[in-house]
Amino acid sequence: MMASQRAATIAEYIRSAPPAAQPHLRQLHALLRQAAPDAQEAIKWGNPFFVEPRFLFAFSAHKAHASFAPMAAAMEAFKEELESCQTTKNMLKIRYDEPLPEDLIRRMAEYCVQAVREREDDGFW
Repeated sequence: MMASQRAATIAEYIRSAPPAAQPHLRQLHALLRQAAPDAQEAIKWGNPFFVEPRFLFAFSAHKAHASFAPMAAAMEAFKEELESCQTTKNMLKIRYDEPLPEDLIRRMAEYCVQAVREREDDGFW
């Protein structure tokens, strides 16, 4: 984790991130805010989170990449599209020297918002 653990807001987190990370982080933040305009923004475990009322997604800055971490169901639902991307089990990694896959991130974020709204209490998680 490169950004300060002491950031109290997402804006502070982005400002404290490495200069190479900031454009991607600002873009990610704007995309996720559009997808979840009613979500609460929080810093949890040192990373930016969106919650409505459950976890929707998070993002983070690292030395050479940003990470977008949606709920596990979104990683599964977009598995085929993610095959051409660098991923871990729980997140999409975006190198700072590559463009943000805006359309994919937007659709994954919208999927998370819809899933939380539709499946609040059915054991989806």
